[in-house]
Amino acid sequence: MTDAVTTGDAELVARAAGGSEQAFRMLYRAYVRPVYWIAHRLLGDSSDAEDVVQETFVVAWRKLPELDLASESLLPWLATICRFQSANRMRAQRKDRDHTGPVVDETIPAMVDVEQQVIDQEYLRLIAAEIATLSDTDREILRLCAAEGYAYSAAAEQLGIPHGSVRNRLSRIRTRLRTVAKEST
Repeated sequence: MTDAVTTGDAELVARAAGGSEQAFRMLYRAYVRPVYWIAHRLLGDSSDAEDVVQETFVVAWRKLPELDLASESLLPWLATICRFQSANRMRAQRKDRDHTGPVVDETIPAMVDVEQQVIDQEYLRLIAAEIATLSDTDREILRLCAAEGYAYSAAAEQLGIPHGSVRNRLSRIRTRLRTVAKEST
């Protein structure tokens, strides 16, 4: 196998333009480093530079059949493609930055409302105190139906009591908790 030094760029370009992957690989190996450093200098980021190098050689592969090599080296042509690809990348990055402002997390309040926190804590304390006064069976009904989403029949089966009892007891429990909630506001 010959290398790019002993085989001129013009010959390799002609062979690569004719579809020779081997000739194109030789051109790639000869110029990948200089193209990388051009891209890196323009973009300042190694990851972006690597992407631009790949884009440059993809464009070169597609355009080789149209190329009329004016000098002994393919590098000036590759450098031009690399500069265009780098400019495209910088333009896309700028556009992304311009169209995406700072992300605001809407779930975090801008200010902490201490008064509301105290009210909420008191509300939760009252509800917990009311739940503590329930019988063991009523607390279990509340846990199964309200907290875990069991249907009345499934809760009744789990507790070994009639379906109607679960429905009626849960209704009374909810009424008690609503009363406590209204009194606390």
